[in-house]
Amino acid sequence: MKIDFPKISADLPTKNFQDILFEEDPELEMCQVIDSVFENEEIGRVRLSNMVIKNCRFNHTDFRGIDITDVWFENCDLSNTNLSKSSIHRVVFKNSKLVGVDFTESRFGNVQFDNAVLNLAAFGDSKLEKCKFHETSLKNTDFFECKLKNVEFQFCILDGANFEQTPLKGIDISTSTFNSLTVSMDDLKGCKVSSFQAIQFAALMGLVIKD
Repeated sequence: MKIDFPKISADLPTKNFQDILFEEDPELEMCQVIDSVFENEEIGRVRLSNMVIKNCRFNHTDFRGIDITDVWFENCDLSNTNLSKSSIHRVVFKNSKLVGVDFTESRFGNVQFDNAVLNLAAFGDSKLEKCKFHETSLKNTDFFECKLKNVEFQFCILDGANFEQTPLKGIDISTSTFNSLTVSMDDLKGCKVSSFQAIQFAALMGLVIKD
C-alpha cells in the first residue's frame, strides 16, 4: 500500500517549540524544530504544519484537539502526551517513543509509524485510513471500537493489543507477532494472518489441535 508522505518545504528556518507560546494563535508552520523540550504543558487548539521536528521531548503535555498536517517527527519522545480528538494527516513518526499516548477519538490519514514504540497507547474510537505501522511495538495498545481502512501492521509486536469491537476485515497482521490478542471471532473475519497465527487463534478459541 502506498501512502502520501508529508509535503514539506526545503530550507526551513529553525525555531524553538517554546515559540508557540508567543503566537497569537498557537501555531507553528514552515520551520524545523530540533532539540526542543516542551514537557508538562497544556495548550489548546494547536496547529502544526509543514515542519520537521527532531530530537524533541513533549512528555506529559496536553495537546488535545491538535491539528498536525505535513509533519515529520524523528527521534522524538511524546510519551504520556494527550493527543485525543486530534486530526493527524500526512505525518511520519520515525524512531520515536509514544508510550501511553492518548489518541482517542482522533482521525488519521496517510500516517506512518516507523520503528516506533507505542506500548500502552490508546486509539479508542478513532478512525485510521491509509496508515502503516512498520517495525513498531504495540504491546497492550488499545484499538477499541476503531475504524480501520487500508491499515497495515508490518513486522510489529502486537502482544496484548486490544481490537475489541474493531473489524479487522482486510487488515494484514501476518508478519507481526503476539502471544495474545483481545479480539472477537466476528471481528477477526477477513483478517490476513499467517498459518502460525491461525493456530494461535485456534488455541485462543479453546480448540485442541491434533496433527
